[in-house]
Amino acid sequence: MPDRKLFTLASILITISVILSYSLSAYVTLRFGVNEFHFAIRQAGFATLSIFLIWWLAQLDPDKWLKPIGFTLFIGSTILMIAMPFLPDFLVSAVGGAKRWIKFFGFSLAPVEFFKVGFVYFLAWSFSRKLGHHDGMGLRNEFIRFAPYAVVFVGAMFIIAFVQNDLGQVVVLGLTLLFMLIFAGSSFRFFFSILSATLLFFIFFILTAEHRILRIKSWWALAQNSVLELFPAAIARQLRVPTEEEPYQIGHSLNAISNGGFFGTGVGSGTFKLGFLSEVHTDFVLAGLAEEFGFLGVLFVVIIFMWMLQRIFKIANRSANTSIYLFSLGIGLLLSFSFLVNAYGISGITPIKGISVPFLSYGGSAMLGAAFGVGMVLMASKKAKMKK
Repeated sequence: MPDRKLFTLASILITISVILSYSLSAYVTLRFGVNEFHFAIRQAGFATLSIFLIWWLAQLDPDKWLKPIGFTLFIGSTILMIAMPFLPDFLVSAVGGAKRWIKFFGFSLAPVEFFKVGFVYFLAWSFSRKLGHHDGMGLRNEFIRFAPYAVVFVGAMFIIAFVQNDLGQVVVLGLTLLFMLIFAGSSFRFFFSILSATLLFFIFFILTAEHRILRIKSWWALAQNSVLELFPAAIARQLRVPTEEEPYQIGHSLNAISNGGFFGTGVGSGTFKLGFLSEVHTDFVLAGLAEEFGFLGVLFVVIIFMWMLQRIFKIANRSANTSIYLFSLGIGLLLSFSFLVNAYGISGITPIKGISVPFLSYGGSAMLGAAFGVGMVLMASKKAKMKK
């Protein structure tokens, strides 16, 4: 095993997810009329598979297997995402009219979770060959150099944001791409130019979907009281929106976090999972964790997660191979932004995006996707030339 600490830390988070899947799914099992261990058993199956996948990938020769696996994830998941709207209903699962999951032997897998890892590998592989230092290049030439990647990303945005109606994944991928550009050798001037364009695209995506506008209004209704205190009264009145009803999910998420206090209510003793927060074991797993395990439980998980990221970034920093350096860095960024977007959403700092917490949220696709990323980092690090 190239980095036993990284493998152990990922395995700890995966094990915690099984415990949370049992503890936080009590109400959901009653609502669907399934066994109380239904979600825990399914999550345990994916947890075992994910730990084995990380271990197996770490044993492979990166010179032989890293590129084929990376491009298989990238190309294969892209084809699946394009084909999903045209597949018959018995092959796909849809939520809100958007087909995001492919049915596979009684389970549903989301290709976008594997696409993210493949996309990061594609960027790392290509950036290491096409990008470099920007001295004397000029902003115009940097844009020309970036144009092919912009086309690929816009295509991915269209598929994920419009076809699959999943703007949260686009936010995570966009942030990962932007920061990888900096570490690949782009200038800060180019970075801020792309960031500005990305924000304009983000606003466009919000304004083209009514449910996204309602989600922003719901978030602002909760956040406006604290934010508008910083503005003069005349400006605050113009920015304030009427609140006919309390934002449901964010309000109960904050109450769950508050109810947990320092030590938590105890395993299985949370109350906000009992119908107040919908399927808290998925996107709101951190709120459920905070209620039942308290601040100490959240702190423990954050320390393990940050330690795992530190190991990933350490591998990136010590890799003399540019492609391996950028790929390891990209996986670390992908996991970081996924965690932050979810944490900010459930705490009311930003609107909720529907992004799962890597290795913690219930769901096989997200866990297996993250396992592919960490396993490939371990594989890549095994034969990386180390800097002196």
